[in-house]
Amino acid sequence: QVQLVESGGGLVQTGGSLRLSCAASGRTFSTYGMGWFRQAPGKEREFVAGISAIGRSTFYADSVKGRFTVTRDNAKNTVNLQMNSLKPEDTAGYYCAASTRLRAIRPYEYSYWGQGTQVTVSS
Repeated sequence: QVQLVESGGGLVQTGGSLRLSCAASGRTFSTYGMGWFRQAPGKEREFVAGISAIGRSTFYADSVKGRFTVTRDNAKNTVNLQMNSLKPEDTAGYYCAASTRLRAIRPYEYSYWGQGTQVTVSS
């Protein structure tokens, strides 16, 4: 069992930066791949970024490549998403999730989810 709590969302202007954090409970955190997803009103939840269980591998959606960076600290049970050069289209609720699958990019591949944190980018 893994419980996830996101933080760090907020309102930022176009071109600005935000750093999201996800704190995990449970002693098995380092055995899960972690992902970040986002969902805007009226849209499906979409994959943003993922990182392998020990952090050696990262993968991103094309829409955020070069702007977002996912990292994790297994000693602290945290995973972070650094978001730079933010655009209005990045506005959404952002969710972290845990998966036992390799390079998972679909929501159904993730077993545990946080409650989400809102990111709003003003133009």
